[in-house]
Amino acid sequence: MEQNIVKLAQEFCLFVKHAQAIVKLLDEGATIPFIARYRKELTGSADEVLITQVRDRIAQLRELEKRKETVLKSIQEQGKLTEELRAKIEGAETISELEDIYLPYKPKRRTRATIAREKGLEPLATKIFSQEDFDLLEACLAYISEEKGVKTIEDALEGARDIVAELISENAEARRRIRHLFEKEGFFIAKLIEGKEEEGQKYRDYFDWSEPIRSAPSHRVLAMRRAEKEGIISLECAPDQERAFEVLENLFLKRRDAIGEQMKKAIRDAYRRFLKPSIETEIRILTKQKADADAIRVFADNLRQLLLAPPLGERNVLAIDPGYRTGCKVVCLNAQGKLLHHDVIYPNEPQRKVVESAKIIKSLCETYQIEAIAIGNGTASRETEAFVRHIDLPKHIQIVVVNESGASVYSASEVAREEFPNEDVTVRGAVSIGRRLMDPLAELVKIDPRAIGVGQYQHDVDPIALKQSLDDVVVSCVNAVGVEVNTASKQLLTYVSGIGETLAQNIVKYRDKHGPFRSREELKKVPRLGEKAFEQAAGFLRIRNAENPLDMSAVHPESYHIVEKMAKDLQCTVKDLMTKEELRELIKLENYITETVGLPTLQDILKELAKPGRDPRKQFEVFRFAEGIEKISDLKVGMKLPGIVMNITDFGAFVDIGVHQAGLLHISQISDKKINHPSEVLKVQQKVEVTVIDVDLKRNRISLSLKGEKTQEAKQLQARNKDKKKENLSIDEKLRLLQEKFRR
Repeated sequence: MEQNIVKLAQEFCLFVKHAQAIVKLLDEGATIPFIARYRKELTGSADEVLITQVRDRIAQLRELEKRKETVLKSIQEQGKLTEELRAKIEGAETISELEDIYLPYKPKRRTRATIAREKGLEPLATKIFSQEDFDLLEACLAYISEEKGVKTIEDALEGARDIVAELISENAEARRRIRHLFEKEGFFIAKLIEGKEEEGQKYRDYFDWSEPIRSAPSHRVLAMRRAEKEGIISLECAPDQERAFEVLENLFLKRRDAIGEQMKKAIRDAYRRFLKPSIETEIRILTKQKADADAIRVFADNLRQLLLAPPLGERNVLAIDPGYRTGCKVVCLNAQGKLLHHDVIYPNEPQRKVVESAKIIKSLCETYQIEAIAIGNGTASRETEAFVRHIDLPKHIQIVVVNESGASVYSASEVAREEFPNEDVTVRGAVSIGRRLMDPLAELVKIDPRAIGVGQYQHDVDPIALKQSLDDVVVSCVNAVGVEVNTASKQLLTYVSGIGETLAQNIVKYRDKHGPFRSREELKKVPRLGEKAFEQAAGFLRIRNAENPLDMSAVHPESYHIVEKMAKDLQCTVKDLMTKEELRELIKLENYITETVGLPTLQDILKELAKPGRDPRKQFEVFRFAEGIEKISDLKVGMKLPGIVMNITDFGAFVDIGVHQAGLLHISQISDKKINHPSEVLKVQQKVEVTVIDVDLKRNRISLSLKGEKTQEAKQLQARNKDKKKENLSIDEKLRLLQEKFRR
């Protein structure tokens, strides 16, 4: 175990004591957000990303140790374990290296080499393999035996070559070199399967395709594998065969005579029959794992941005799930997201009851004091938005088009049935749209992240690894924002550090029975919420209007005594510290450092006192699509349109421009400068102004460009920098600029 800790410290540039502390905390059940936020002194202020990497790596190292034990036991039982072999096994750095060492000792099925050994041909094979000087024909004659089935010299040579081929295939150095060759010089080679051209049109790019294994991007690897799985293409990954023969011959071939010729045949047989299939399988697994990791990383990044999208906040909301024939489902929610009323209007085709529908909307807005209207971005969205905007509504009512991806999944889920047992799926879907505007995070945690629509080939990647990564993101986001314990849903509470499904249910039941929690300390009365769970969860749970003002902050209860001492030293109350900046400026943090509490924790406390329970999410801004552009046929090349980034992939981003079909912003069209990944410039839910560069009505495809345009964030940054430069100008320079402006 100590060896693994040292390895972790080296790999992640950590002090050994910090690596040891992270692993110990994880083993004790501490969550990643808790360790990152409240155990900075122990971990050297490691952040969530680093702690997650340590968690995943220690799991790999432990799996390797476990496999080493199995291998050692197997070889020992065979009576073949030497000290040299033990040292090799214990020194193996990877599973591949370990398996290469183990391969000659691994129990095998009956092979051609096994049969040859049964015929007594192993001594001949050993001579050929060592390529010592001997008379090959004379040696072969000694093994001819009707009884053993070796009837001719060629039978003897063939059997000996089978044994040699197996020895070559089990040689660790040979495997290492061929593996390296695959990785550095190998190609993916895709070919169309005869008769599948029409069926596989969406994969036509891969009908006759090859590219280096080392540089193939994850999205193409996954696409080729999917096409192969669907029987559209055949897929091979391998280097040039002659090059592979050359690598092996350089390693094994020592002579060019008849003995060397037998060795050469065995080398080629070893590659074709053993090494190529085996290493190709390995490379397929490795490239799939890498492609999975890339796709999962993109998905996780997109999900984080979506979950941390700016919330409108606690407002009375009217939400509309648009539709044509079946009408638009309308719901009214109070500021806490409670369903107050639902109705149906028919402002669109074919009914077109515009006047009647407008009266209903105006009446509902007045009755429920509506402050914002949320409209789903699905079918009939733009028509419904245009209808609502033409109603004479009070100017303070904000009208917002909301991404409704996953709302239908929620509406049919057990969670939705539990929340609204007496309502149908259309009402539940509209509620989800409205709540998503108020607080995207609180609502989206109720939906399986894979259904939200911000992934890349998410159905092709390892489901276990995907779930782990997405769960990590949801947990991270929920705990970064914090949760108001008296209003949070069971689903939201589930993701709070240390809580989980059972305790979340118990908290809700206790709250329903005893009323709102009045303090964090009261959480200890919740059944099964013990000291450990309280320690993990308390700092992330907020209690608004609690008697102790620290209960609404991210200051952990274990640190309350520090704040109380600060207040006592300044002869004021804790509340005074939280409301008066001049008092906080008098605090000398070094006076409160102890063996367990250092500057990182004290600095966090001070920040929290300044802005207790602060929400890290950005301020909500209303976005509006271009008027009159509602369907793909309305688009013209050269149009500049506002849009929202919906999804980011390795090859580009998809942007909603309000025409029911997202446009592709290819990576080559994102920036005037070369970028390695779209995420360097774009974020999910980012507002952009794009130019239409191509419209393919037949294939329903839109191509967009951001070149020459600046994102809203970039424009704001440029403006700030400009202002900053002005501030730094001397009086003479400012006067000169004013004179130039006057002359112009």
